[in-house]
Amino acid sequence: MTARTHRPADLATIAVHAGSEARESDSPVVHPLFQSVNFLQEIGTADGLRYPRFGNSPNAELVQRRLAALEGSEAAVLLSSGMGATACALLALLRPGDHVIASAWIYGGAAALLTKEFTSLGIEVSLVDPLETRIWRKEMRKETRAIFLESPVNPTCRVLDLQPVSYITKECGIALVVDSTFASPINLRPLEHGADVVIHSATKYLNGHHDVLGGVVCGTSPYIEEVRQKMMLWGQAPDPFGAWLLERGLKTLDVRIKRHNENAMAVAEWCAEQQEEIGRVHYPGLTSHPDHEIAKAMMDGFGGMMAIELAGGARAAERFLRKLKIIRHAPSLGGVDSLVSEPRFTSHAHLSASDRADAGIPDGFLRLSIGIESAQDLIRDLEQALH
Repeated sequence: MTARTHRPADLATIAVHAGSEARESDSPVVHPLFQSVNFLQEIGTADGLRYPRFGNSPNAELVQRRLAALEGSEAAVLLSSGMGATACALLALLRPGDHVIASAWIYGGAAALLTKEFTSLGIEVSLVDPLETRIWRKEMRKETRAIFLESPVNPTCRVLDLQPVSYITKECGIALVVDSTFASPINLRPLEHGADVVIHSATKYLNGHHDVLGGVVCGTSPYIEEVRQKMMLWGQAPDPFGAWLLERGLKTLDVRIKRHNENAMAVAEWCAEQQEEIGRVHYPGLTSHPDHEIAKAMMDGFGGMMAIELAGGARAAERFLRKLKIIRHAPSLGGVDSLVSEPRFTSHAHLSASDRADAGIPDGFLRLSIGIESAQDLIRDLEQALH
């Protein structure tokens, strides 16, 4: 099922040009916005029917070709949100009576989707500790149709080795589905490491400007057509203007991600030195990170996401957040503006304090999405908020 194609150009060039069609003289350099829900249809045939809910508006089609090229997949489909992408990607693989194995280290919304909504549809779900390689095989049943995981992990920034899991999925003939939102295709392309399906919340790094809601699924052409059918029926199609903004954001993806990588590394190294105020720093680029070697082997950059644990716990976190001036307190990530969030009030608010601590998210844990501002200015902002 693996969907992998050859990339004819560097990712930086693909992010700007892939999917564009040859144009005649006087054509606009920027692909125009087709803000229309209706397109004239040829009489006497159903061929060529174009309707935005079908995911085939001109703006959506261009973005889908470009995203497939970036991930190295046969095809891609754009949806209205990351959660919509996750839901439709898995619903295209699973039926009532089927079984899915998922990492316990996934976004809270995805966990709720699996354990509440999917189980109500008659789909069995097993959440496992992703570090126990043997448990993937141990949890396999004849009804198992897919393994779903997230890497790097939100919000702990753990990085999972995809290769051992892909050996199991290929041996058993099932799909390995990877949410790669934290990495973006510039830093990690899961299909190159044995995955079959890649999911992104396009709201994050792919768009990069905190102004678009979207999701994408990449895979083989027949599978993506299945996802598209789910998207049509469940009403998850993207808006043309959102697709146009996403295509615009993708043009700077390569340069943005490289700046995110550089800034986050500088900030993480500085935070690691503040041992009195910061008890722990989570960033895969640090040699102290438990998955540093895995990240170094799999990724082309360590990303813009990191987390810190303040030694003073929840009260210290509140004081710290109130004093920040450049880094703003907001729940999303992956944009040019640096943001900080407290998972105990966002993605993991549904868990008790003890359950969050068991998941590696104790009180005082803050997730940082490092933007493209001056790294030194970000460090100065952190320093004045700490001290």
